[in-house]
Amino acid sequence: MTRRVVVTGVGLVCALGIGTEESWKNLLAGVSGVATITSFDTTGFDCRIGGEIKGFDPFQWIEKKELKKMGRFIQVALAGADFAVRMSGWKPEQSDLDEVGVYVSSGIGGFDIIEREHGKLLNGGPGRISPFLFPSAIVNLASGHISIRYGARDRIRPRRRRARLRRMPLAILSRSSNAARRR
Repeated sequence: MTRRVVVTGVGLVCALGIGTEESWKNLLAGVSGVATITSFDTTGFDCRIGGEIKGFDPFQWIEKKELKKMGRFIQVALAGADFAVRMSGWKPEQSDLDEVGVYVSSGIGGFDIIEREHGKLLNGGPGRISPFLFPSAIVNLASGHISIRYGARDRIRPRRRRARLRRMPLAILSRSSNAARRR
């Protein structure tokens, strides 16, 4: 049996813009997302430029009380997933959610959270570390939060799917939707 994955929606949240349309428009216009880094002090660094996501407002996608449980990478992943799901027209309530899985590829996860909490440990001791350290920094929680939001319950089987998904930074996979049928 051959299984296929069809990409029916794309969600971009990147240095070129917030949202797929804005990012694509800027790409076609030749706009560069690379600029002087503003999210941290670059004093002492040889390189002071980077591709930062600017103007990102997580409150458009996440409630305030949930925000403290998520590193920025999770917030960006949720926004990207929202753009992709809206573009695709996928309706979770019309799918067998036991056959829907989420795959997110990320390099390290919440390094900003880890760095912040390490500083608290050094300056104030272990009692100062947030209880949300691990839930907000573990890399697989980007896909976990997306799964929770959309009700996806299938597990991604890395050994079987690894080769086909290696280059996909974010994918919501449905084996039962009209877009991706078993053949």
